[in-house]
Amino acid sequence: MDVATQLTGSFPRPESVVTATRDLDRGRTTPEATDAAFRKAEWEVAAIEQMLGLEPRTGGYLTWADIFRPISAGWGGFSVGPITRWFATNTFFRQPVLHHPPERKPGAIAAVLPAARGTAPASQAKVILPGPYTLACLLDNKSGETLEALAYRLGRLLADEVKDLHGLGYRTFQFQEPNLVVHPPAGPLAESVVTGYEAISSASHGSAVWIWTFFADAGPAWPLLARLPVSGVGIDLAETEPSSFRPLGAGQALGLGCVDPTTTLPEDPAEVVRLVLEAEKRVHPTHVMLGPGGPLDLLPWEPAQRKLEVLPAARKLLASHPERKA
Repeated sequence: MDVATQLTGSFPRPESVVTATRDLDRGRTTPEATDAAFRKAEWEVAAIEQMLGLEPRTGGYLTWADIFRPISAGWGGFSVGPITRWFATNTFFRQPVLHHPPERKPGAIAAVLPAARGTAPASQAKVILPGPYTLACLLDNKSGETLEALAYRLGRLLADEVKDLHGLGYRTFQFQEPNLVVHPPAGPLAESVVTGYEAISSASHGSAVWIWTFFADAGPAWPLLARLPVSGVGIDLAETEPSSFRPLGAGQALGLGCVDPTTTLPEDPAEVVRLVLEAEKRVHPTHVMLGPGGPLDLLPWEPAQRKLEVLPAARKLLASHPERKA
């Protein structure tokens, strides 16, 4: 069984970028110099991904202020709202405010993807977007639409986005869906989520579509996750014990968040191998993808890079493990 390794969220900004943005705010540098600092850092992240065999590449999404900003600042119906805590972490995002039914603006997201800035050809890049359910739950909804209707509508709009990005050459899409496990939907709301992902899957034209969950135990949401018509489902092992895993849907791959994004201590590759073997026995996925459990931007740059080095080490051990060769 194949094992892939990928970055599954944003990477921390290096000190050079932090300094450049601070200097720009204080009038001590220019927008052009700040953009050059971002571009250099994006290339460095892409080089780390290439060196470690993490494919497709992401470039770290360093220029995105938060996962929602390209939508809240680029689509119609939205405005960029107040600073809001990102779940139970010490990081924050600007809450999207929805004033009327959302309207997608073609090209708004494509223009700000790392690959558009030259970090990788589109075919070798992964698009990371907010999942429709998490976005619907976390925005400030002043539109009058119900949560069920909004989750479905956002799913349809993101399906149109996937269709356009597929036309530009992108072939891997990942939707960040922590709320699927933090607050699992039920009843009509769950059905609207399934229907939204049916639209996304149909629009992908065979591209890989992943859902990545984190910040809570995935066990209670497992029946819903197995129903979603996606290529693979990612689970944060810092929150979910493999003993709670059950088989996924037919044809689904399993993503294992084996790198804990909340601590600087690197994982033991041998322990990662143990977790993978247990998960494979319980889930029977088509293949396995290893990555961080969630975005690594909670950590400083150097510890984040050291933790990523665990992934190729674990992949090498898995390739020669007798239980996987049998």
